[in-house]
Amino acid sequence: MDGRIFLASGFVALAAIIGVLVTAAAPSRPEPASLAEAEVAAAKAAPRAPAPVPSAKPAIAAKDEPFVIKRILPIDGPIKYGEWHWDDKNVPDGPIVITVDLDARVLSVFRNGYEIGATAVLLGTGDKPTPLGVFPITQKDIDHVSNIYTGAPMPYMQRLTDDGITLHGSKVEKGYASHGCIGMPDPFAARLFSLTHLGDKVYITRGKQVDLGDSLAGS
Repeated sequence: MDGRIFLASGFVALAAIIGVLVTAAAPSRPEPASLAEAEVAAAKAAPRAPAPVPSAKPAIAAKDEPFVIKRILPIDGPIKYGEWHWDDKNVPDGPIVITVDLDARVLSVFRNGYEIGATAVLLGTGDKPTPLGVFPITQKDIDHVSNIYTGAPMPYMQRLTDDGITLHGSKVEKGYASHGCIGMPDPFAARLFSLTHLGDKVYITRGKQVDLGDSLAGS
């Protein structure tokens, strides 16, 4: 069953798109050479802006415009733990939309309707699940350290909720889990961090196909 989801028109409307399921196998291939660790170092070396105080509301309002899929990345086979893909060549500027499918354990990044990134992710467990819903990014911190789990590094942190749910860089391997956050490989997290703005929305679903106009709360 298709795993990746796109969502549309504000905080409540979404529709299904073609995707892939994450398997429980160990990574079967190295990370693409074009996505080198040097990019992670470059992102860390960039000037760091003061992180805004977390807020229940987006600091920058995202436009509620219809979201139309124009391209899906041509990925062969399921996305395995530790695997990620990025291709933004010739993709025009436009709104950023991030989707997370909890069933597939896959995060996708769309710019102007074009999928430019996809990665396997770590998610929460039954005791500390990753929540469903639509969440604007309210804070960004490139070198964040957890305030809840003392000393735990959370590079390229992007806050989704005031109670600690974030996007951040992590080791994505079989057998690992988060405390509800969405963890992704550091090089992918660095690229995503450089692309997003406060107010950009992250849609977290459980793989259910819904028609445009259906309420997310009912999914």
